Amino acid sequence: MDKTKIDNLKDFKVGIVGLGPVGMITAVHLKEAGCNVAICDHDKIKVNLIRKEGIKLEEAINKHTFFEHIFTNISELKELDLDIVIFALKTYQLTSVLKEIYKLKNDHLCVVSAQNGLDSEQILSGVFGESKTLRMVINYAGNMNAPNVVKVTFFNGPNYIASMDDSKEEEANYISRKLTEVSLDTNTIHSFEIIKRVWEKNILNAALSPICAIGKLTIREAMQISDTVEIVEVIIQEGLEVAEAEKIKFDDDFMRIAMRYFKKAGNHFPSLAVDLMNNRETEIDYMNGKLVEYGRKHYIRTSLNLALTNMVKAITQKNTLNTGAILSANTTVKKHAHQIEMGHERKLSPLKNGEHFLGVDLGSAFVKFAVIDCNDEMVYTSALKTVNKDRLAIRHVLEALKSEYAIKYSCATGYGRKHFYEADIIKTEINCAAAGVSRYFSGPKNIIDIGGEDIKIIRCDDFDNVDSFYLNDKCSAGTGSFISEVAERSNLNVSEMSGLASKSEFAKELNSFCTVFAKTEIMNWLYSGVSIQDISKGIYLSLANKVARLKVDTTVNSYMIGGVIAHHPYLKNLLEEKLSQEIQIIEKPQHIVAYGAALIAKQSFLKKLEKSGEEILTLDNNI
Repeated sequence: MDKTKIDNLKDFKVGIVGLGPVGMITAVHLKEAGCNVAICDHDKIKVNLIRKEGIKLEEAINKHTFFEHIFTNISELKELDLDIVIFALKTYQLTSVLKEIYKLKNDHLCVVSAQNGLDSEQILSGVFGESKTLRMVINYAGNMNAPNVVKVTFFNGPNYIASMDDSKEEEANYISRKLTEVSLDTNTIHSFEIIKRVWEKNILNAALSPICAIGKLTIREAMQISDTVEIVEVIIQEGLEVAEAEKIKFDDDFMRIAMRYFKKAGNHFPSLAVDLMNNRETEIDYMNGKLVEYGRKHYIRTSLNLALTNMVKAITQKNTLNTGAILSANTTVKKHAHQIEMGHERKLSPLKNGEHFLGVDLGSAFVKFAVIDCNDEMVYTSALKTVNKDRLAIRHVLEALKSEYAIKYSCATGYGRKHFYEADIIKTEINCAAAGVSRYFSGPKNIIDIGGEDIKIIRCDDFDNVDSFYLNDKCSAGTGSFISEVAERSNLNVSEMSGLASKSEFAKELNSFCTVFAKTEIMNWLYSGVSIQDISKGIYLSLANKVARLKVDTTVNSYMIGGVIAHHPYLKNLLEEKLSQEIQIIEKPQHIVAYGAALIAKQSFLKKLEKSGEEILTLDNNI
């Protein structure tokens, strides 16, 4: 574009909907380029943090920006009379907010699809029309370090943008010019070329995203496995055959360039992998699923894409069913136990709808937050690294929570509880763990809590009170920090260990729990040809034996909690063998102590009201 045309470009008011990594990176750069930018995301906690602390970009790009116009509802953007709205939502989320999106329509508004997958722009053009719809291909990415902090993992420019019928070149040029001015090189191209770029990116995404999701692998890790590389090549080949049937032709060396590109990739988890690992819905239907759909249109077999699509969807469905089933079933068990078996007197309390309670578990590795409503349901959970120079200040998170929820009372627990002066009360993690687990499973039980620095065995009596508890010695042997350090020193990926160990028939454990001696022992295993699967199993066996040596009453049910079991579920299988009993992992095991703290905060608040002589009106749960 010549200089005269650039000088004549008007300024547009821009909105960005969806503040994941792509939305935040885009917003920061457009603001830096001098654009009038409004941002919107339904996550009120995230929005409150952004209002107070701005958006931070780290790693590959380092920037820190504050915004004036921040909203939690798309329809609120209407009052700004925007010219361009960029949608950086997950593709499947678009359909759920179409009613809100429709309210933004005016004579001059253009919308931009900046999303993964095929045909996402068609969802927007169905509302605004093709003449007012643009498509953008984003070639930067990141992972969330905190609700308002993005670890930018790469930018492999340029990005591309185009009007779907080439009628909105001015708007496309504006976005590309502004982003290029601040080093996010972006090219305006024509409508036919953007379709080719969309297919190109989708074929690349489809090649590795589901593999990384199912295997819990970063792109670099996946490309270091020869068997995975072979699968990637077949997926790409299927995509190229379907694209060609759609009259989209790629260069003959596309495969070679793609494989070279993947092999240079860093330790980045694709967004689909992050979603699956966090039990969220994925965009698989718009990635591999679309290749399958177009393949069927042309009678082309896409067997591998179909298999991966269905596997990801099956895992997603299983996660959803498990999450819902535990809560609903266990709530019934709890009510039955309290009302019939235990015969507790049920009190009435003055709690009102909208009143909330906060539990904060200040652990050695993470600070966990849990907010519950007056019905004891968790409405918010999050975790921040305890030792992290770039972490959000805990007090800022508290301010954000208090601005979003009517928090009546709070309870702190964990290692740092005595130094957490913002809480109304403090309790030991033993009492909070008992309270949290007993909310779902009443009666006598063992609670096995493997944390970052210690192991606890908590025995509860018939009335959910702590009867006794046992701790490992002061050494952190057998805890999360031991696993992490030994795995790191042994070149093992912690996220892979559970899957690796499950494939092993190894029966030998580590003799030493000192990390220095353990490392030496593992190096001897490696030199002896012991596989990483067997090494993972050996580490777990050592942990299982250490827990089994503590006093566990096998005549009552046992439940596992803590961050270690959340990330190393195979430990449960080994413990079941050692103890000769079934063990259940509590849902959200890393947050159950914070949840228990929130329950205790609620109970303390009710007792405080009762002492003050206020009338009792609604049902209260006995802890």
